[in-house]
Amino acid sequence: ARRAKIRKKVWGLGGRGGVGKSTMTKELGMTIGRMGLQVGLMDTDICGPSLPRLTGAIGEEIHNSNEGWEPVGVDDNVGLVSIQFLLPSQDEAVVFRGPRKNGIIKNFMKDVFWGDLDILLIDTPPGTSDEHLSITSYLTKSGGCDGAIMITTPSEVAVADVRRELNFCKKSGIKVLGIVENMSGFICPSCKGESQIFPAKKGSILSAGERLAEEFQVPFFGKIPLDPSLMAACEQGEPLQDHLLANAQAKGETNPAAAQSPALAAVKAVAGNLLKTVGLVQ
Repeated sequence: ARRAKIRKKVWGLGGRGGVGKSTMTKELGMTIGRMGLQVGLMDTDICGPSLPRLTGAIGEEIHNSNEGWEPVGVDDNVGLVSIQFLLPSQDEAVVFRGPRKNGIIKNFMKDVFWGDLDILLIDTPPGTSDEHLSITSYLTKSGGCDGAIMITTPSEVAVADVRRELNFCKKSGIKVLGIVENMSGFICPSCKGESQIFPAKKGSILSAGERLAEEFQVPFFGKIPLDPSLMAACEQGEPLQDHLLANAQAKGETNPAAAQSPALAAVKAVAGNLLKTVGLVQ
């Protein structure tokens, strides 16, 4: 009954650490929540949970009710579950073998009372490990998932790992909804010029993410540039939109354009593409 009220379930995958899966999960969740939809965030990175810090929820706890585990509210319309909320301190090391990690994921899948959700975004650890197999199994038993967003960077090392993750999805019957290229160029906060940090592949006019999308015949959702404002928002545990607005107000800016950035526009575009693909908006 708890899962039956979730309209759409979407994985966030990336094949390796450091490509920005958790950052994208957080920003997409916050952006979609600000659009008036009910969002759940599930942090299944048992040994390296980062969503509580990224959402400013360090120190919160999951509470039990008659309905089950209650997610922690991290923004209007956005709830989060993470093993971080079950640990005695934020610096506690999680040293679990596979069966115990699978047990936690089973709890997240079966015992959390989300209420009515429009979309559940599932943040995953790197690779194709026990957690991924457990999530696949539990989602299959509960009616399946709607697909996965694949996060990559322009790095050829990241692309190689994401290619393996795409093949994992193919073998597991997981639909890839779209590919997002994170860290796609650096936006200078002073001159607003863009520099390419990762070298382009010789002889190709397509970016790394675009080439992957073409190779595997899946949609390309967009590019998220490296933006100091996005990094700062993650460090301070707040949505990028709020961080930009606070900075603009601190400078006495009254023009709404001062609270915008290329990264925020890109995140909003990716969120729109995701919602259209899963049928939550026209």
